[in-house]
Amino acid sequence: MQNFTSLLRGLAAAALLAGSLAHAADKVVVAGWSQPITEITNLLVEEDKGFFKARGIDLGYVPGAGGGDAIRNMLTGQATVAFTDPGSFFAALDKGEKLRAIYDIYPQNVFNVVALKSSGITRPSDLKGKKIGVYSLSSGTRQNLLVLLQQAGLTEADVTIVVTGLLNFAPLMQGQVDATAATDTGLLVGRSRGLADVNVMAVREYLNISSDMFVVTEATYQTKKDVLKRFLAAYRDSMAWMIANPDEAAALAVKRAIDGKNPAVNREIINLRNASSVSAVTQARGLGALDMAMFQKAADSYKKLGMIQREIKASDVVMQDLLPPKQ
Repeated sequence: MQNFTSLLRGLAAAALLAGSLAHAADKVVVAGWSQPITEITNLLVEEDKGFFKARGIDLGYVPGAGGGDAIRNMLTGQATVAFTDPGSFFAALDKGEKLRAIYDIYPQNVFNVVALKSSGITRPSDLKGKKIGVYSLSSGTRQNLLVLLQQAGLTEADVTIVVTGLLNFAPLMQGQVDATAATDTGLLVGRSRGLADVNVMAVREYLNISSDMFVVTEATYQTKKDVLKRFLAAYRDSMAWMIANPDEAAALAVKRAIDGKNPAVNREIINLRNASSVSAVTQARGLGALDMAMFQKAADSYKKLGMIQREIKASDVVMQDLLPPKQ
């Protein structure tokens, strides 16, 4: 009888262990293009909101300095998913990396080039011979600057690029550069810190391609589809929350984002990111839906610019099958 009781206890313990293993959260680490800043508040509030935990995902975040960093951190095994820009994605594909884009984070282009009004720089052609700041050489600011230059028949060789760091308008205000490539949120923060009387050239007025997307390796795409589906569903949940609750997100950014000290500025940044997360395509098919025609146009434009050498077929590298259904 004692042996039978011990056996039952053993079987019960084994069942409990099997159950716990079956429900163990899957680790997904996001390689970001930035430090933990306000515009990605929906990724930073996991401890508060638990969007990913609810989907069986143990979320991690590795910061970077540009979309190229995000892809490198993913390729070196530090992360599962890269939060990166199309230019960095195309550049990696051009080098032969096997990658897939699986979710359109910001379908609207958020990049710009900013110059003081006193400089007289008002259009892309005025940038010839000028010093222009970028966040980093692997960032979307550089990639989108090149797109803007191309509109005036200029190339990188026609300007001097200076690395100024993230959200740093001090070199522009101090005259160390003639113009700075930035994002809409970067410009907002700059204005909140005293940047005034500027001319802004928005890249979307010339080529409105997505700003950021989630990218994975081919191997991860093939072997972790269930995990990735749950990750994307959780991300969509978090983004839908931030769109519906910008005030709560702005308040949480105060304790979660490194640049989140001012709730009013946080709210403005979050408003901009919420707006950049939606498009006609996402309204029809749900957050994260990828516009294949746009991606193909972007890839063709980058090749035409000479920024990549290979022809990229969007249908080969942009996947729609992991997206959560529209709610």
